[in-house]
Amino acid sequence: DVVNFSASSSSVTKGETLIDTVNNILSMKVDMVVMRHPNPGAGIFLSRHVNASIINAGDGAHEHPTQALLDCYSIREKLGDVEGKKVVIVGDILHSRVALSNIFALKLLGAQVKVCGPYTLIPKYIRSLGVEVEPNLKNALEWCDVANM
Repeated sequence: DVVNFSASSSSVTKGETLIDTVNNILSMKVDMVVMRHPNPGAGIFLSRHVNASIINAGDGAHEHPTQALLDCYSIREKLGDVEGKKVVIVGDILHSRVALSNIFALKLLGAQVKVCGPYTLIPKYIRSLGVEVEPNLKNALEWCDVANM
């Protein structure tokens, strides 16, 4: 069974904290909380304050891990495996929740990852994640097995 909850139509709008609200939901003996929240880090915060499994389904402009799981699944479905594949993520990497989550997931599964876009839209820390930068789209597409646009 699934219990849906929206903060906009709950006691949160009257001042109840997120922790209070989730603890009320947990009293219904739920197995896990799948949470999408507008504030970055909300899932991590909540996991430190309640006794439950928290699944981050997206938080603010930070991450979108459920989309990354779907993207990895699609690669696996089409190519048989993610490990060893060359994946280029193209576009506005700096402002993309999906790009960051894809980088984490793809690297964890053994893919080589490059990003492609103008340097003004690439985070300065991107290389510290084990990701290469290729500003030329033609070169990036010639290199990759998978292009994520």
